[in-house]
Amino acid sequence: MPTQSATVPAQPSPPSPDLSAPRRATWAPVAALSSGIAILVASEFLPASVLPGLAADIGVSEGTAGLAVAATAIAGAFTAPSIAVLLPRADRRTVMLGLLAAAAVSNLAVAVAPSFAVLLVGRLLLGIAIAGYWSFAFGVGTHAVPGRDRLVSSAISFGVSIATVLGVPVGSIVGDAVGWRAAFGGAAVLCAISAVAFAAAIPSVPAHPTAGLRMLKEALRNTRLMAGIGCVVLVAFGNFAAYPYIRLAIDRIDPGATTWMLLAWGAGAVTGTIVAGLLARRLRPLAAAAPIALGVALVLTANASSVPVLTVAVVLWGFAFNMIPVIVQLWGARVEPQRTESAMSLSVTAFQVAITVGSALGGLLLDGYGVRPLLLVGAGAAVAAGLGWAFLRIPRD
Repeated sequence: MPTQSATVPAQPSPPSPDLSAPRRATWAPVAALSSGIAILVASEFLPASVLPGLAADIGVSEGTAGLAVAATAIAGAFTAPSIAVLLPRADRRTVMLGLLAAAAVSNLAVAVAPSFAVLLVGRLLLGIAIAGYWSFAFGVGTHAVPGRDRLVSSAISFGVSIATVLGVPVGSIVGDAVGWRAAFGGAAVLCAISAVAFAAAIPSVPAHPTAGLRMLKEALRNTRLMAGIGCVVLVAFGNFAAYPYIRLAIDRIDPGATTWMLLAWGAGAVTGTIVAGLLARRLRPLAAAAPIALGVALVLTANASSVPVLTVAVVLWGFAFNMIPVIVQLWGARVEPQRTESAMSLSVTAFQVAITVGSALGGLLLDGYGVRPLLLVGAGAAVAAGLGWAFLRIPRD
C-alpha cells in the first residue's frame, strides 16, 4: 500500500551510507514512536495508580479526583480532529516534539499543583498532547520507514499495551514508596527523555499539501471511513464500559487472584498486538473477528464461576481488545490512503469519546445493577462492531 503518499509528497530517497543504515532507519524511528506513546498513555492513567494519596493531599474526594482521567479524555476528543486544522502547514516532527514537551510540562504541573484546579489544567494539557501525538504518529512513522506500515502500527499499539500493562502497577509502587507527586515528576522526566529520543530518530515530516480543514472535510465525506469510525466507537465503548471495573469482576471470583490475573490480561494484550501485526494482510476478517472475540471474552467474564474459566476470559479479553488499535490504524489507512492523517485523528476522537462515555455509563450500571450487566452491555457493543466491520468492504492492499 502506498503509505508515504498518504502523509507527505513523495521525496527522493537519500543514498544509503552503509550496510547497517537500513536497520537503524527501521528500528530507531519505530522505537522512538513506541516509547513516546507508551509514556503518554501511562501518564493518562497515572492518577488511578495514586488516587487515594492524590485526593487526600489536594483535599478532594476520590470520586472528584477521578475526574483527572476524564478531563484528559475530553481534551483529547476535541484536540484530535482540530490540531491539524490549527497547524495545517507545520512540520509534523516539530509538532510531535512540542506535544511531548507539553506532556512533560503537564506532568510537572500536576507534580507541583497546589490545588485541584491547577491539577485539572495540567491534565487537560496532557489530553491535548496525547490526542495530537496519536493522530500524527502513524503518518510520521510511515514517512520515516516507508513500506512498513504494519510494523509502525504494531509498534504504536505495542507502546499502548505496555503502558496499559505496566503503567498502573509501576505508578502505584512509586507513589507508595516516594509519594504521588514524585510519580508525576518521574513521568515528566520520561516525557523529556522520549522527546530527546524522538528528535534524534525521526526525520523532518512536511505536512501533506491538503492537510487541515480541507483534508478533514474530504475524510468526513468518505462514508466507508465514517461507518468504520462508528464501529470504532462501538468496540471502544464496549471495552471501556467494562475495563475500569475489571478488578471488581475478578474480586467476585477470587480477590486473591487480582494481581496475577491483571498480569494475565497484560500478557494477552501484548500477544494480541503482535498477532494483529502478523495477520494484518487478512484485515477484513481480522477486523470482524477481534471485536467478536472481545464480546465472547466479556460474556465469559460475566458468567465465570471459577478461576480457570475467568483466567481464559481475562486473557482473551486482553488479547482481543489490544488487536483493535492495530486494526483501526491499518484499516483507516487502507480506506482513506490520501487522507490518513484525518482518518487517524477521527479514530482517536472515537476512542476518547468512547472512553469517557463508556466509563461513565459503566459506573451508572455498576451502581444500579452490579458488575455483570455492564460486562454484558460491553459485550453487545463489541459484537455489534464486529458485525459492522464484517459487512464493510476494504480496498485490497
